Amino acid sequence: MTDSHEGGCHCGALRYRIMAKPTESGYCHCKICQRTTSAPVLAWFAMPTQAFQLIVGEPKIYKSSARGERLFCGTCGTQLLYRDSEGPKEVYINTASLDDPEIARPEKHIFTASRISWFDTADDLPRYENFTPEA
Repeated sequence: MTDSHEGGCHCGALRYRIMAKPTESGYCHCKICQRTTSAPVLAWFAMPTQAFQLIVGEPKIYKSSARGERLFCGTCGTQLLYRDSEGPKEVYINTASLDDPEIARPEKHIFTASRISWFDTADDLPRYENFTPEA
């Protein structure tokens, strides 16, 4: 991916542009992602903060943990991304919020220790109980 790509919330009140290739991508099975999305897993991709630009609207911010916050639409409730609360170097964008989610194919599973037992994906991607070994 070399061109910019866009995405946004369900109702269109928030729109964003990304201007770099994802640095990593995957599925998150942590309890916080499960609860904030009401889904058994969240597909995400990461990129440098400076390569992410809000182009329409102003998101609401929810401090979801001691170190992180989630940005979402105050109108339709769509969660767009996660970032560290203080001095974020990367943003972690919800893949399905892209206009073309095909550009950010997941590469791994993280926090599988929290995976809901009745949900599994049929893939051979690496699986990590917590963060990946690089973290």
